[in-house]
Amino acid sequence: MTDDHEVAEVRQIWSALGLPGVIDVHTHFMPKSVMDKVWNYFDSAGPLVGREWPIAYRAVESERLQTLREFGVRGFTALVYAHKPQMAAWLNQWALEFRRSTPDCLATATFYPEPDAGNYVDAAIRDGAQVFKAHVQVGRYDPNDRLLDPVWGAIEDARIPVVIHCGSGPVPGEHTGPEPIRRLLRRYPQLRLIIAHMGMPEYAEFLDICEASVDVRLDTTMAFTPFVDETMPFPPPQLRRLPQLGDRILFGSDFPNIPYGYPEAMRAITEIPGIDDRWLRAVFHDNAAALFGLSES
Repeated sequence: MTDDHEVAEVRQIWSALGLPGVIDVHTHFMPKSVMDKVWNYFDSAGPLVGREWPIAYRAVESERLQTLREFGVRGFTALVYAHKPQMAAWLNQWALEFRRSTPDCLATATFYPEPDAGNYVDAAIRDGAQVFKAHVQVGRYDPNDRLLDPVWGAIEDARIPVVIHCGSGPVPGEHTGPEPIRRLLRRYPQLRLIIAHMGMPEYAEFLDICEASVDVRLDTTMAFTPFVDETMPFPPPQLRRLPQLGDRILFGSDFPNIPYGYPEAMRAITEIPGIDDRWLRAVFHDNAAALFGLSES
């Protein structure tokens, strides 16, 4: 059951800003078998997690959906991701069915470097995909792998955003960090990338990429929270850059896989020094609404 105090705090934050609700671009809904394995991995503090990580919203799917709706989250994602071959097409089919039964969820798809990636990505685009998820850390692949050339080309042409975990947090991977993304954008300069977690811990470098590439955005997922500040704090000298990029920063939470309450994720954003209500309205709602064409009705 959703905590009434959490509901009240979340709704107070967005209502005080005059918003119709929140749009969260970084939430996870997956087939139960996959979500169970993800939760087991977090429970074991596996090497890609690196620390104790309790799941705050461990519940059946229907309860998780109810929780987001009670919070006033009026748009969210089902960020499925593949970590091995012959997985992405199946996840895309599941996500398509999930979208059909969950109209407030953006139609989500994913991919992995494999010979048929271009075919199933084309199919996902035809089926109405609104956002893709790429996880360079967990997938352990180079985003510039030539097997992904038809994928990036099709996604760039379709102007569909990609939420991409490419920073080296919480644990570095062989292909994480800013340089693979710089190479990717030199090849596909109009990709609509949404850099997950503000690119943590390479915050400054991914801010540079965002400033240099008009189609690149950042999501706030877990950044600025006390949990992350323990090990990968956002550098104070970089805070001054945030107001100038206010139209390209989107709120994300990582729900349900966060080790703290949803209000804390939002509160951490409101407490960033040097930002104002206009910036908060854009980050919590308006930027994502414009990017994904979501009306207020």
